[in-house]
Amino acid sequence: MKSRFISLTFVTLMLFALLSLVSSAALAQEGELKVVDEVIAQVNEDVITLSMVRRETKQRIEALKQGGMPEQQATDEVTKHQAELIATLINEQLLMQKGKELDLASEVEAEVNRRMLDVAKEQGITSIEKLDEAMKGSGMDPVATRQTLRTEIMKQAVIQQEVDRKVFFGLPLDELKKYFEANRAKFTKPESVVLSEIFLSYAGKNEADVRARALELVTQLRSGADFAALAAANSERELNGVRVAPQNKGKVGRFEMPNLREEIAKQIKGVKVGGVSDPLRINDGFQILRVDERTEASSTAVFNENQVREAITMERSPKERELYLRNLLNDAYVKISDSYRASVEPLLKLNTAAAAKSDDSSTSGTNSEKNKNKKP
Repeated sequence: MKSRFISLTFVTLMLFALLSLVSSAALAQEGELKVVDEVIAQVNEDVITLSMVRRETKQRIEALKQGGMPEQQATDEVTKHQAELIATLINEQLLMQKGKELDLASEVEAEVNRRMLDVAKEQGITSIEKLDEAMKGSGMDPVATRQTLRTEIMKQAVIQQEVDRKVFFGLPLDELKKYFEANRAKFTKPESVVLSEIFLSYAGKNEADVRARALELVTQLRSGADFAALAAANSERELNGVRVAPQNKGKVGRFEMPNLREEIAKQIKGVKVGGVSDPLRINDGFQILRVDERTEASSTAVFNENQVREAITMERSPKERELYLRNLLNDAYVKISDSYRASVEPLLKLNTAAAAKSDDSSTSGTNSEKNKNKKP
């Protein structure tokens, strides 16, 4: 099954060293202040802590700032959705735990290494060690980057194995044919295009100046300038802090027209093969698009079993994933601290009656029994 089933909301988490599991700052016997971390939620044997929430909050604020949002507005926007952030971290923790239970750790680690090697090759770097040095030189933490990848890939692997694959392979042939006949228009071949781009960021620049530069490049291209050369010299698209155009010459890939964002499809609608669009203003800069190829649409519907399975899976996966997470939550021990329970529990739709029963049961035991953090 194609990897496109994997969703991925790409939420980042950094490595965290848990120093102390107490709910608030406490005074040591000698009267000294002990630095501790607040537990926001217990998720089976693991915890979501205040420092984890703050770290994720900071990363989301930085992401919005990089998209052009003013810092105060970005801070207000992320703070407004703190409860959703905590709920997301709880769901992610459950998926990580499930991944360990399914023994996916070695598979995930291999994928992390493969992706890091791919990045090294794309940048002309000959070893992982040199890639680490390059990342540090760009202000990135290679350990944190690997952990981010590790977390995301684990979540994806669990969802793919436990939800998407089961939907995809569980569809009987008669259901596939019935769906095909009822949705023949979905299985015609739409128009597709191969695109390249020159991206100019206006982060830290005067937007009018960036637009003027984009118009200048369009003029040069329409006068016969080599697109690949101008892209390599000017495009500012980055991967892991490194410009990619010197290697890919601005190539983006093939897209079916119905899958393109509306503003992009409109911008390239009348552009012939080899032509370039006017500058398109996007969230973080201006984009000049070149149409490298066009493939005309076909009106003939063709039954392809995998394509039909894919179409049905894409329709059903969101609901099935939600149900899967709901079952994980129902089977888990999740206890949210009093300060956050009122705002977070409704988002998770926790079975509060069952949770209360679990809490009552756990409080009747000894302290040593409670500290085992087992599911009730």
